[in-house]
Amino acid sequence: MPDLLVKLYNIPSSFSVLSELGEKGITVRRAIGPEKNAVVSWVYEKFSDSWASECSVAMSALPSSCFLALKDGEILGFACYDSTAKGFFGPTGVDLRYRGLGIGRALLLRTMEALFEAGYAYAVIGWAGPVEFYRKAVGATVIEDSEPGIYRGLVKKKKP
Repeated sequence: MPDLLVKLYNIPSSFSVLSELGEKGITVRRAIGPEKNAVVSWVYEKFSDSWASECSVAMSALPSSCFLALKDGEILGFACYDSTAKGFFGPTGVDLRYRGLGIGRALLLRTMEALFEAGYAYAVIGWAGPVEFYRKAVGATVIEDSEPGIYRGLVKKKKP
């Protein structure tokens, strides 16, 4: 999977998509420190050990570089930035039960806005799976010869 480049100064506003989710009782907000263990555990259970590690890094930043989609206190999805490398978006994921509601797009847009607010002009979406989704949502373009990029030679947890 290639890395993608996003021009942060050209991204659409998250306002309308966040408003639509709000009408469904879903909020998107930045995670805070006291939630770290719960959030990292949720990411581990729903996705992977590697993503939980990256989420832990994002949750350790001040302010946190992790956004959550929530409904009635339940985590529906998450998105991180600056957890693999500076200016990198991801990991991100939405619980299978809640896909198709616009949560992934809302998390993406809000996180991209946070990167822009932090002073970045560009963001990298590392090891992007749904390339077409990112093209449509934020105008992402493929970075040639970027696979596996920074993820080359990762140390992985051995199974017991």
